[in-house]
Amino acid sequence: MQTKTSLFLLTGLSLTMLTHAQNRATKAPPRPNASQPAVVAKLPEFSLTRTEIEVHTRFLASDELQGRRTGDPGNLAAARYIAEQFRLLGLKPAGDNGDYLQRIPFERVVAATSASMIIGGDKVELGKDLAVMAGGPADVSGDVVYVGYGLTDGEDGYKGRDVKGRILIAQGGSPEAKGPGEIFRASRQKRKLATEKGAAALIELYSESIPWGFVNQYFSREQITLPSGGSSAMAHLWLNNANNQFKHLKEPGMSLMLQTSGRPRIPAPSANVAGIIEGTDAKLKDEYVVLSAHFDHVGVGKQGGNAYPPSDSIFNGARDNAFGTVAILAASKALSQQRPKRSVLVLALTGEEVGLLGSSYYAEHPLVPLKQTIFDLNTDGAGYNDTTVVSVIGLERTGARAEIEAGAKAAGLGVFAEPAPEQGLFDRSDNVSFAAKGIPAPTFSAGFKAFNEEIGKYYHQAIDNPESLDFNYVQKFCQAYAHAARLIANRTTRPQWSAGDKYEAAGKALYGR
Repeated sequence: MQTKTSLFLLTGLSLTMLTHAQNRATKAPPRPNASQPAVVAKLPEFSLTRTEIEVHTRFLASDELQGRRTGDPGNLAAARYIAEQFRLLGLKPAGDNGDYLQRIPFERVVAATSASMIIGGDKVELGKDLAVMAGGPADVSGDVVYVGYGLTDGEDGYKGRDVKGRILIAQGGSPEAKGPGEIFRASRQKRKLATEKGAAALIELYSESIPWGFVNQYFSREQITLPSGGSSAMAHLWLNNANNQFKHLKEPGMSLMLQTSGRPRIPAPSANVAGIIEGTDAKLKDEYVVLSAHFDHVGVGKQGGNAYPPSDSIFNGARDNAFGTVAILAASKALSQQRPKRSVLVLALTGEEVGLLGSSYYAEHPLVPLKQTIFDLNTDGAGYNDTTVVSVIGLERTGARAEIEAGAKAAGLGVFAEPAPEQGLFDRSDNVSFAAKGIPAPTFSAGFKAFNEEIGKYYHQAIDNPESLDFNYVQKFCQAYAHAARLIANRTTRPQWSAGDKYEAAGKALYGR
């Protein structure tokens, strides 16, 4: 692995390269779509060159950044590169201490080495039917208390129960949880509440849609997590209840014995990167459009989670998500050269690949008021298999379809709405952290209509390198994204959730309308 010093030297070298590319870009003639009106063709986004797009991509997806895994030196170097690009473009620092970084004290959670549970005469071992999610070493026994889903103080929860020092049994997931992200978020909420109640341990009866084999594999590796907030001592485990074999633990008078090595936690700091382009309209500049993309990837070797050849163990993440990070850098340049009416917060997020953690942290610690944040145009994706379109997850739900379609058309691209609906993609990227707070937040992705072999060939694979990209398409994509962002920031009215959307109520609560 490269040292921090050599990574930052490389950052400086790439900045020099980019400055030359930008100097050339100012002299290069626009390359608009032939059908554009002349006034649109003269906007700065259509002077973005292939060269500057390629320079950004080749640095962010370089071997020297070692897969940009959250908490590793390559991730920190990527954050610094993005911050210095914001400085170069004149964005106002929006991070901590007057700079561009929103620092997050993540923790690296080491895998448990042992765990066992005795229920009656049966012994359950780590791996086969038991997974340790969190907590320190524990050796506890006694009667259990069933708390339903363990998410509330209501009837199906803790109401009327003193659980201090007790072993709690909770149903896995939540009534609404469908995908992995929702299941894990519910689990974290349960752990937080059980810790506040003083419980000795929390055991979830797991019977969700993700096969137990995948669960076991996931918890057999280290994870990156948000700060524990004092909840790290309580043992938290998942018990495989796929065949309802442990349903009797819900009954009164049941007891068990639990031993676990726990999961040690080690500091693994990272940062979101944030800069502001101030709007030009006296009233609308107090409203913000967020442009977001995650810049982290999955790292090197076994960290990547997939097979790799001996000759190349680095998961460079050119498509996922250097591609999107370059789009927000390109939009930053275009919108800073000719500012829109509303203010724009450009937000490069860390920790997406380890559970949408950077965006979750931002949602709880916003750098501009959420109530004044009217839209998040997130960009992320697994790759592309159609270079004639952009694909937008949430296009039909988030109220800015006309602007997104016009942005794509101006760059010579079409729009494909809601690709691969069976994948539940809306709730699998950073946009959902904004949506859950009520902010309309689609994801603007590279062109694909289905997850096929062309997508799978590169998605989270070691061959996802810059050399495999079609940079003519990346250039058009960046122009389309920047122009759509401009149109949304210039709207006379705020985008609104579609009537009946699952996040509409959160939007009404946030905005009071």
